[in-house]
Amino acid sequence: MKKLIGLIVLILTLSPVLYAGELAVRGSVEDIIEDIYRQLLEVGEADYDELQEELMEFATEQIDLNNTTEAELQRLRFLTPQQIDAILLYAYKHPFESLSELDLIPELQPYEVRNLKAFVSVKPKENDNRMYFREVFHYAKHEITARTDVRNIENFQMDPVYGQLKYKFNYQNRVQFGVALRRETGVPAENMTYGGYLQLTDVAPHLHTIVAGNYQAAFGQGLVLNSGFHMGKSGYVLSAGNAPEGLKKYSSASRASLHGTGITLEFGDITRLKTEVSALYGLSRSNDTAWKHTLGANLTFKHRRLKVGLTAVENLYTDSLRYYYETAAYNQNYFRGDKQTVLGLNFRYNHGWFDLFGEFATAQNRKWGNGAEVGCRFIPVSDVGLIVLCRYYSPTFDNTLGYGFSETSRINDEHGVYLGAEIKRLKNWRFELYGDVFYFSGIKYSINYYAPSYGYDAMGLAEWYPQQPYSMSWRFRARDKGNKSQYSLRYQCNWQSGSWKLRTQADGNIANDTTQILTYGISILQDVEYQFAKVPIVLQLRLQGFEVHNWDNRIYNYENDVLYAFSIPATYGTGGRFYLNFRWHIIPQLALYLRVSETIYSKSWALERGIPQSRTDIHLLLRATL
Repeated sequence: MKKLIGLIVLILTLSPVLYAGELAVRGSVEDIIEDIYRQLLEVGEADYDELQEELMEFATEQIDLNNTTEAELQRLRFLTPQQIDAILLYAYKHPFESLSELDLIPELQPYEVRNLKAFVSVKPKENDNRMYFREVFHYAKHEITARTDVRNIENFQMDPVYGQLKYKFNYQNRVQFGVALRRETGVPAENMTYGGYLQLTDVAPHLHTIVAGNYQAAFGQGLVLNSGFHMGKSGYVLSAGNAPEGLKKYSSASRASLHGTGITLEFGDITRLKTEVSALYGLSRSNDTAWKHTLGANLTFKHRRLKVGLTAVENLYTDSLRYYYETAAYNQNYFRGDKQTVLGLNFRYNHGWFDLFGEFATAQNRKWGNGAEVGCRFIPVSDVGLIVLCRYYSPTFDNTLGYGFSETSRINDEHGVYLGAEIKRLKNWRFELYGDVFYFSGIKYSINYYAPSYGYDAMGLAEWYPQQPYSMSWRFRARDKGNKSQYSLRYQCNWQSGSWKLRTQADGNIANDTTQILTYGISILQDVEYQFAKVPIVLQLRLQGFEVHNWDNRIYNYENDVLYAFSIPATYGTGGRFYLNFRWHIIPQLALYLRVSETIYSKSWALERGIPQSRTDIHLLLRATL
């Protein structure tokens, strides 16, 4: 017992020395990731878990600016296509010698350079890119995470325990392998879901990527194939219509949209003519009775400022595709059958101050349907940007593996025009504005009950980030869809000094529907974070009060969680919420994460709706690295 106590005392004594730098870096990365999430609007279909895990991987195995690609930099999300082009051009003309050279790129603002430095590094330009087998296992990084949750403790009638186990192997982002097991609450232990992946990158001449197991694929604007994270409308106004292209692993334990294998080959040089050829096979579950086999191919040509790509996908179903509500008005133009062909042509032409991009696609249905997305970004000066993006999806255009810029989660029966602007000319200020108008010729799920209909979505965001340890932001958003309208306002203030971080946020909105009765929602929260100076422990506390009258007034707030997890719950009802996060880096190779959260509703509100008055969740994660 004395030896155990002595070991604990030794760990606590040495921890500050071993982890002071590591915690500072990791803390800044988590802050940046949180900022990215806060810029994203309410995108219910997005796979946020996969995005967070990908960003954390880039923070530990950083992107080499002298040996990177457009697709790799696109995965950082906060960079615009013009900024990515500027970074790649700078590295091509004179390779980076230090990260301080990022300040010389006029397209990057100081706060963007700060964010970028957390995910990138500079290594000498390699002429010999060969990989040696013995180095792979000697220098690879291993990570094991075990997570256990106890959810809705007071009210769960079945087994409330959730479990997840992951293993990841990574060698310089060139050889990546992983497996994951997941057990949902209320599900017998023998019915666990599982997944695995293998990704090889630049392991041989002309062999750019090989993926096997669970993976994602995206090309062009995604109208033919886009199984990855969908950015949609967000606080990154100029990034609309921009999605990472190519093949990549899918490391989440959730069901992947593609399970199979894919390969990408590269030939030539971008200064003359660069050609990329991709082929893939995927297997996925369409519903309880049908499986879908996906065969796909992409051919992309790049020459200086011009890129042109051709994509073809063939979906083969083991049974004719059906829907639970066959007679519903909103799904009459959805694809039905056992075979579907989708074809697309995408392009991009960048000429410095303007960037023209788009994709045209056609999909086999009862009759062929067409889709198109065309946009242009104007950057007349480095701190002012404009974007216009037009889309047209015919009523018979429907593709379950595609996702383009859209008001809904399905690219079907929609016409729209999106206009946006980003202004960073004022010192310490950033303004983001957009307006989107759209039209539906038929009935859309959960939006309207008559046809045709139209709507709009507009947002204004102002951020003030002085050199002092605080910042503020204001966001206004107005939306109208199917005779349902909502106007919301968010204020946020951040303050940081030494080991303390404080965040205050207030949300308010009003909404009405066909009854023309105004309802409102209000939420006020306070975040407090403290990082101990002498021990590698971080505490995060949130206190929140809310009064949200109607589901149409629901308020989404990002919440910190254990590593590789997050939550953006929809606040609804009358009551309060709190959570406490505990993070302890026990030794360099071992970290413990704990989260306790509780929501308490007012007694009268809970009784009126016949729901429990409280809900408690506990999350525990243990992470080991080698």
